[in-house]
Amino acid sequence: MFLICSNFKQFIFSLAMSNFVNYFLVIFLLFSLSSHNLAQNNGRIATSSSISATNDNTPWLSPSGDFAFGFKKIQENKNEFLLCIWYAKIQEKTIVWYANISDLVPQGSRLNLDSQRGLILNDPQGNTLWRSDLVLGNIDYGLMNDNGNFVVMGSDSSDPLWESFRNPTNTLLPNQTLERGGFLVSQKSQTKFTQGRFYLRMLDNGNLVLVTQSVPSNTDYDDEYYNTQTFDSTNAINSGDKLVFGENGVLYVLKRNNETQILTPRSSPSASDNYHRVTLNFDGVLSHYYHSRISNDSGWNVLWSQPDNICIEIRGNHGPGSCGYNNVCTLGTNDRPVCNCPKGYSLVDPNDAYGDCIPDFSISCDEVGRGSPDDIYNLTTIRDIDWPLSDFQQISPSTEQDCKNACLNDCFCAVAIYRSNSCWKKKLPLSNGRRDTSLNAKAFIKLRKDGVLSPRSPPSPGLPIPESHQKQSWRIWTILASSLLGSSVFINVLLIGVFCWGFFHIYKKKVNGFHPTSHVTDSVCHSFTYKDLVVATKEFNEELGRGAFGIVYKGVMSIGSRNVVAIKKLDRVAHEAEKDFMTEVNVISQTHHKNLVRLIGYCNEGDHRLLVYEYMSNGTLASFIFGDLKPTWSQRTSIAMGIARGLAYLHEECSTQIIHCDIKPQNILLDDYHVARISDFGLSKLLMINQSRTDTNIRGTRGYVAPEWFRHSPVTVKVDVYSFGILLLEIITCRKCLENEESFGLEAILVDWVLDCFQQGNLEALVRSDIEALNDKKQLERFVMVGIWCVQEDPLTRPTMRKVSQMLEGSVEVTMPPCSCNFSLTI
Repeated sequence: MFLICSNFKQFIFSLAMSNFVNYFLVIFLLFSLSSHNLAQNNGRIATSSSISATNDNTPWLSPSGDFAFGFKKIQENKNEFLLCIWYAKIQEKTIVWYANISDLVPQGSRLNLDSQRGLILNDPQGNTLWRSDLVLGNIDYGLMNDNGNFVVMGSDSSDPLWESFRNPTNTLLPNQTLERGGFLVSQKSQTKFTQGRFYLRMLDNGNLVLVTQSVPSNTDYDDEYYNTQTFDSTNAINSGDKLVFGENGVLYVLKRNNETQILTPRSSPSASDNYHRVTLNFDGVLSHYYHSRISNDSGWNVLWSQPDNICIEIRGNHGPGSCGYNNVCTLGTNDRPVCNCPKGYSLVDPNDAYGDCIPDFSISCDEVGRGSPDDIYNLTTIRDIDWPLSDFQQISPSTEQDCKNACLNDCFCAVAIYRSNSCWKKKLPLSNGRRDTSLNAKAFIKLRKDGVLSPRSPPSPGLPIPESHQKQSWRIWTILASSLLGSSVFINVLLIGVFCWGFFHIYKKKVNGFHPTSHVTDSVCHSFTYKDLVVATKEFNEELGRGAFGIVYKGVMSIGSRNVVAIKKLDRVAHEAEKDFMTEVNVISQTHHKNLVRLIGYCNEGDHRLLVYEYMSNGTLASFIFGDLKPTWSQRTSIAMGIARGLAYLHEECSTQIIHCDIKPQNILLDDYHVARISDFGLSKLLMINQSRTDTNIRGTRGYVAPEWFRHSPVTVKVDVYSFGILLLEIITCRKCLENEESFGLEAILVDWVLDCFQQGNLEALVRSDIEALNDKKQLERFVMVGIWCVQEDPLTRPTMRKVSQMLEGSVEVTMPPCSCNFSLTI
């Protein structure tokens, strides 16, 4: 009996112990799972952790779960993923950062946090697709913060070794800054995260700008379509230091003197109740968005955006504009552009509405003489659209019918714009297309008539899109080659072709026998030998003009898309030290603005000092405004505003401040589209950015020289303002600043005559019978007042060129100028 009881007790004890162990194991497992979740919820990521690009992948979450870092599928029907950070709690799952790689990654790709090298993204084959910047130090852990910043922390420092906030893509989040030299770049389209065409840059000089860029060469185009104007040329401490997106959801530029320039509304929705982000959208518009943290149905709301109208703000000479070539931009909701191909044109990529359009037919000069243009083409009329930078000829005065006939009978003309009794003929490709109801213009678009054979016809609905011209050409050549292969004719043709090609190649190499290289820092500037330029100019045979620094010759050479160039032979600096010359070349080559003549290259060989510039086909402003045919008022005002913008850039925006010292109509050139380009800048005294004045000998041209030159006073950028004032009055009146006193009497000195007319309220006398100018007396008066402000005797009274530009454009009010401009009588 005792044995039975003993065995029973042992059984009960064993059972109890077994249950206890099981219970303990259960508790342990639950605790382990809880600890795992806790670690995940703390946002900390241990080294050697990894995530894979799969349909059921689990991202790394921030402690609150607001943000997730991992792989996101962009299109459900494709097994391609984007490594990114996104808002995890809202329905839209909006992306705020993504790895800067060339394309989406395939399924099975893996991200690993390595203890030595940081974040590494490999494809399924183990090839590295992306990695975080070089990390110095041993890595302790990663952390997905609640503010959207993923950081890689080291074991020896409290500061992150790498962070997503320091490597932004297209979005800023609260608590994030953009230092000088930093930038955001747009993505290519709504679903393509490769590099787009638009940049937000915090420039070294303190300005925050929006610019367009060529892809894939990554060269900024000349035009800035938004500028905070937070650069002070006279005192750098007043310039911008960084762009700050505050914790409270307010975006501002912090200046070096700790003052702030608020960009977005101060009364922005509460950051505790709303998510905030500032995004450079794929279409180039910079927008500040907010989204309720509570309501998941509210969506993103726009608080602020720039520019106000991107369709008309992008005005650069290069690039397609806000929409693609031959496309037309219309301002839609939330100041976002909507792009549409005009009638008779179709998208090159049907999936990219913001891309290029091509005509559904051909416009060719091969058909000249084969029949009347009326039998082949007709013109369709669309109101209030324009492609302002594609002109190749202007006809003024013109009637509407004359304008139609002129385009119809010109095989180069694709579109004609009729406005204000003037006609502008345009050729393909058409750039910067926009719809603007203030234009009061008509666009006549040339279309091929129905039933007339065309090399290219529009794609029919429901049919596959025709093969590209390149593919068709390849197929034709393949068939032709196959036919010839069967006969000895092919061998003969091949031998003759090789011989001709070799002869042409040798001849071309002999004629254009130079291979330019660059020796100038951070510039696209080529170094040429003197022999190169002798060949290009045919031994300096064709002279374009003479100036204070030497003679300009016409040359021909192949540099990119350019063929014709202007080569300036510098006589006065021929014996200067090589270092001084190269310093000037380096400064000039780093200036990039649509209203400056661009330096292409230079020669610094022995005693030879030459500069190679873009060739300006329409000559000087002097020949344009002082010629027999008076330019239109709109042309003159556009030219004046362009010169003002170019000078403002030289004074305030380029890395080395430049005083021109010789602004006059002979130093303003006009390109193919009559856009004003300032030449000869940088050949006078150059100022470093921390200087505001210089003492130098008198420079300039009689009639344009500021009074301080003669008083041996310190010379500042205001000497250029004075010269521009004289030039502006010349542009308004189409009169030279100094005329023959016998012929003009009291009107011989332009400044005095303009001042008399202004004081007497007789502005009509300044433009005489210019109907277009008289129809806009407010603009005429504004331009005259700005000119008078610029030629004030006291340089401190003169405005800066930045303010001059704003006054001419009408964005800043022009007050009544004082009438103390009598210095012109003495020069």
